[in-house]
Amino acid sequence: MSATDPYTVRLTPEAHAYVQPDGGWCLNNAGFISDGESTLLIDTAATERRARALREAVLASGVPLPRTVVNTHHHGDHTYGNGVFLPEAMVIGHDSCRSEVLAAGHQLHLMWPQTDFGDIMITAPTVTYNDRLTVHVGDIEVRLIHPGVAHTIGDTIVHLPRQRVVFTGDLIFQGGTPFVPMGSLSGSLRALEVLRSLDATTVVPGHGPITDPSAYEATERYLRYVAELAQEAYGKGRTPLEAAREADLGVFAELRESERLVANLHRAYAELDGKPAGSPLDAVAVFADMAAMNGGVPVACHA
Repeated sequence: MSATDPYTVRLTPEAHAYVQPDGGWCLNNAGFISDGESTLLIDTAATERRARALREAVLASGVPLPRTVVNTHHHGDHTYGNGVFLPEAMVIGHDSCRSEVLAAGHQLHLMWPQTDFGDIMITAPTVTYNDRLTVHVGDIEVRLIHPGVAHTIGDTIVHLPRQRVVFTGDLIFQGGTPFVPMGSLSGSLRALEVLRSLDATTVVPGHGPITDPSAYEATERYLRYVAELAQEAYGKGRTPLEAAREADLGVFAELRESERLVANLHRAYAELDGKPAGSPLDAVAVFADMAAMNGGVPVACHA
């Protein structure tokens, strides 16, 4: 196996994580929970090929294919592969995850036309919830928690209380730069408090290697850095791009996707303008500014 091959980690007898290195753009993590009789899958993958590899990894672990798929949010790297698990599985997500999947459609195709996504059937959740929902996989309790608007408007935390495992979706990017333009900077900080309250010892991030609750502090430090930078630059009349170009990232320069700073500043500025959490930003402007921060080159899909 090469360092870039996806791999499965058995976290507990019931729970597995499926990690796709290096966790960059379009390389998300998934997971699955099974009692040996029934299986619940957390997220899918950005391409048909990768979703089918995930399907094979589930079978290779000796558990049945999922009858339930939970989407942690609507982004295509987590949802594009949903159709691979139909018709056997039903898809669950937050109310806003469903509406955003349907609104986004084949959005990744538009952003990355050179990527071979395969045969992608847009498949939104057919079972939705608003605040909290408990799903039982045999006698395994799986709690779905909406932390409020954070990474997106429809995030779901997947918590296994007895196993003390949490799947955070993109509330956490381990080794990568947090990304909040489609959600809320202040809401992402509040979501970290929700995660802390769950007292999990094993943390499966949306991207990057499996970690522990120290990831919450690391994420909070970055988000507070963005908030302070935005406050100062906004007061001086700097644009998000000017602020990002002038910024000293310090220790945060070591994170993947450092160009996301400017996207995060766009959201921070919107909040300083008094706009509601999750209100749409100009996506063309946001991605153009990220390209400017990426040496003039559009960010690449790694899938």
